[in-house]
Amino acid sequence: MTYPVSGEDIAYAVAQLRAGELVAFPTETVYGLGADASNPDAVRKVFAAKGRPADHPLIVHVADAVQLANWAREIPPAAHALARKFWPGPLTLVLKRNSRVSDVITGGQDTVAIRVPSHPMAQQLLREFGGGVAAPSANRFGRVSATTADHVREEFGDAVACVLDGGAAEVGIESTIVDCSCATPTLLRPGWITPQQLEALLGASLAAPDANAPRVSGSLEKHYSPQTPLMLMEADLVVELARSLIKQGKRVAVLARSALRPVLDGLVWVAAPADPAGYAHDLYANLRELDHAGCDAILVERPPEAAEWIAICDRLNRAAAGSGELTDHSP
Repeated sequence: MTYPVSGEDIAYAVAQLRAGELVAFPTETVYGLGADASNPDAVRKVFAAKGRPADHPLIVHVADAVQLANWAREIPPAAHALARKFWPGPLTLVLKRNSRVSDVITGGQDTVAIRVPSHPMAQQLLREFGGGVAAPSANRFGRVSATTADHVREEFGDAVACVLDGGAAEVGIESTIVDCSCATPTLLRPGWITPQQLEALLGASLAAPDANAPRVSGSLEKHYSPQTPLMLMEADLVVELARSLIKQGKRVAVLARSALRPVLDGLVWVAAPADPAGYAHDLYANLRELDHAGCDAILVERPPEAAEWIAICDRLNRAAAGSGELTDHSP
């Protein structure tokens, strides 16, 4: 189904969800791999397709905040305030689940993660479906997230009944996750909505997660990783290491913050946008491009540590932690 998607395409996707099949769809963050959240057997297909551990919970996507009561049994004032301000949008709230929510979705926890995506195609799908859609990112577990329909097809082929093509995801990285199931709202995953924005609305500081915090999507140390070994480093080390690796006969891919490419054979160079919004938008597409370049290593120039770069740095740190080892790479 090619962008723009028609009403008939949405109707077909809704029918597939109701039949217990998987549907990939665009959100403003990344593409999701969705199943009817009220059908545990359908949700299990998501885990099987991704190779996702059964204890790693999913996010339930709904059309509007009115549906919160269908999934959560306790909705504190902070959750209402965050929903009013940031929904539809790239924010996920973790709440105490109600009795209708399956253990398959929550990984056996007493909490459920919920969000209202803003992408118009996701909104149309959810409104016409009328229920919740459980959906992680549409990629193999632990790998680079999908931000286009082509990325989804590349990952799953014919294993997904329907792929709705809504163009490239606007934000490009996954939603901010805030736990509102405890006394103090807690940031569980950084995203495009920053801690500063959340704290300004709440009038209080967010707590940091502790050992009792709910498990949520994208919280593992190793995640978002290309298959090519990826190393994250300071700018002044990138060219030095690239030159050393190339002298050893290796091919090197670089995600840089400068368009000034060194004159080196065997070097693939991608200059990322200088601004955080552009960098985030292109991040996963750039990592996929470099992963497909046939290189022995991906070197990534470390972005700034300013507030607007927190989520990007989080994704890159996890990608580097999940990468394989490259031998003989010391300068």
